[in-house]
Amino acid sequence: MLSREQLKNDPGLLSDKARGALCGLAIGDSFGDAARKPEYQRDYGITTDFHAGESWSTDDTEFALMVAETIIEAGGDFTAEDVERMWRRHVVVQDELKRGGVSEMDAAANLRKGMHAPQSGMYGTHTFSDGAAMRCGPIGIYCAGDPAKAAELCRIDAEISHDRDGIWGAQIVAAAVALAMVDTPFEDIFDQVLLLAPPESWMRIKLQEAYDIVDQARGEMTEAWMPLHDRLFCSYRAATPEAISEAFGCLRLAHRDFKSGILLASNFGRDADTIGAVVGCILGARYGASAIPAHWLEHTRYPSGTCLQFTKGVDLFAKAEQLAELVRK
Repeated sequence: MLSREQLKNDPGLLSDKARGALCGLAIGDSFGDAARKPEYQRDYGITTDFHAGESWSTDDTEFALMVAETIIEAGGDFTAEDVERMWRRHVVVQDELKRGGVSEMDAAANLRKGMHAPQSGMYGTHTFSDGAAMRCGPIGIYCAGDPAKAAELCRIDAEISHDRDGIWGAQIVAAAVALAMVDTPFEDIFDQVLLLAPPESWMRIKLQEAYDIVDQARGEMTEAWMPLHDRLFCSYRAATPEAISEAFGCLRLAHRDFKSGILLASNFGRDADTIGAVVGCILGARYGASAIPAHWLEHTRYPSGTCLQFTKGVDLFAKAEQLAELVRK
């Protein structure tokens, strides 16, 4: 395990991990979105690589890039005002959020009505969605080695669009990325992030259940696979307590290297783009871009702007390096 200072003093390692986390998120996003498509399931059953053709991104990668921009523009620590300014610049102005989440649409509508966080996040029908959890990876990169700070900045970002479980799930992801950036053992990561949700919360109970399913199966994927789907199921598949618990269930099953973990998570089904994005970001932070197949990095390097138009063609390598520079300060 590294200290934050040791990571800062190794520029090559820090850059590799920042790139791995941000690109890992994008890879999991695109991979999961592809693997759950009926035509991919028809043709391949299990998807093990990207199909030939153009890359695309979903709201997971593109909202994460907006969080990265918020951090970069603020020069590090940001405020609720910084978050709202970014939303008004890039989200509120779009008449339609193509492939955007319901929580983000609710938040944009509330901002147009003159609301501010936390009311803009509290007054919605899907405040528990995984929209904040999918986008918070850059916070974990910036807060490498400091999960408490990651959780606090994550709260500030998430409150514009989420409440309660939607915030707690995002804090769990951001803290896990921050811990993975300094090579914290995965067992310690699992233990520490569990404590970020209140004991009787939906998020805490379902995350513990995911852990229990994997442990009872003794880490055997074939024994845990269907119970993770069946016992964590809820009627709205983008609910944070389901999707993030499933992501951590996958991570508990496969975290020894990037490729095997991302293949498991991205083929999970349900909200597979978010499940893949979360697992990809955490594993990318732990193992770095150097452990990711080069053609996967290149395939997802430039987002398509499918949801947030400003992200089209943004270079993920460059954004990761800007985040790494802020860690070095």
